[in-house]
Amino acid sequence: MVLESLSKSLRGVLQRIARSNTVDEALIAEVVRDIQRALLQADVNVQLALDLTQRVKKRAREEKPPAGASVRDFLVRIIYEEIRGILGKDRPFDVKPRKILFAGLFGQGKTTTVGKLARYFQKKGVRTLLVGADVHRPAAIDQLEQLAKKVGAEFYTDRNEKRAERIVKEALSKAPPHVALLVDTAGRSGVDPDLIAELQRVREVLEPDETFLVLDAAMGQAAGRSAQAFQTAVGLTGVILTKLDGSAKGGGALSAVAATGAPILFIGTGEHLDELERFDPTRFVSRLLGMGDIQTLLEHFEELSNKEEAEKVAENMMTGRFSLRDMRVQLDSLGQMGPFSKILGMLPGFGGAKVDDKQMEDSQARLRRFRSMLDSMTADELDHPMVIKGDRIRRIARGSGQKPQEVRQLLKFWESTRKAAHGIASNRKLRRQLERQLAGGELKA
Repeated sequence: MVLESLSKSLRGVLQRIARSNTVDEALIAEVVRDIQRALLQADVNVQLALDLTQRVKKRAREEKPPAGASVRDFLVRIIYEEIRGILGKDRPFDVKPRKILFAGLFGQGKTTTVGKLARYFQKKGVRTLLVGADVHRPAAIDQLEQLAKKVGAEFYTDRNEKRAERIVKEALSKAPPHVALLVDTAGRSGVDPDLIAELQRVREVLEPDETFLVLDAAMGQAAGRSAQAFQTAVGLTGVILTKLDGSAKGGGALSAVAATGAPILFIGTGEHLDELERFDPTRFVSRLLGMGDIQTLLEHFEELSNKEEAEKVAENMMTGRFSLRDMRVQLDSLGQMGPFSKILGMLPGFGGAKVDDKQMEDSQARLRRFRSMLDSMTADELDHPMVIKGDRIRRIARGSGQKPQEVRQLLKFWESTRKAAHGIASNRKLRRQLERQLAGGELKA
């Protein structure tokens, strides 16, 4: 979970509110103090944290909840809205062919982020051309070329050219139509005149649709000063924060950048090429407070699943024809989505679930064993699980390196999943049938 420590602290605040009998001055004072402590520990600017909590206190005292809402729920909403307010405005971003210039200091993860964004575009069906214009560091060009191969993007550079703007000009002349052009530039240890001058020459040639600044979240509040410097020098249309998953200073970086007015468009949530997310402040705060983010979870499934295959699995579950082959498709989709902790963080009610590392590891290990057993089955066994008995169980166990009782556990898990899904579908079908009969006057309400 991104900013896990801050999330844990804020969820504790909400739990305190939920357990209270009344919302009085004492509770409000405790809540305000706990929010201040949580924000300061996440490196949020002291004055920003104080201002936010003063607004929470003032609104909790003066505003009245709407009809039908409890005072406790209204206080939670105030906290949600105020934290949401310090993360800036959401800026729409359409994935389509466009020219994007990347800027940033040395060591911020800029080149890797170019590859991640290329991967993001490719998944949306947009071709990308990566341009290596870092003329000061040959290793960066080699890295970008390797990333282009990994994501299936096109690549261009000229290793003999020492003027970045010339490389970009040549890339423009060679770029095929309807392609997104992603230009990686050189970094420096600081925002110096040489860096700015080179960026301005490249920008003049490229005439970019977007200029993105890549910042390491570990910079904390200093990220805001860096963003402001680049904003003034070359003009920014967006910021991408990297390494937000492991940074204790992530709250400082997020709030400091947002305060500059430069919109945060993406956040890096891990090292893999798929671990780049669109930054939606509303969703982000929902997950931070343990309220879940079902929309992001569904989008992950949308990206990872073959639609026809997924629809077939869903239909089989609803009709009771759910096979072991269908279960293998589901396990594959879950495996591609990353660690269970990340999936649980997107589900309402599970953002604050107390699932320790040992339980998480055990669950993931169990699913890996299930997958190896499924791989040891024949096509007939995958499609007709009821034939798996006796000798077949022992053969599957030997082939997967498991014990026969593990195979029986897998079959038991499949059977309970099939029955549960079919039971839900049957109840829905019965309810719809009764509704139709009521509407037609066949039954008396």
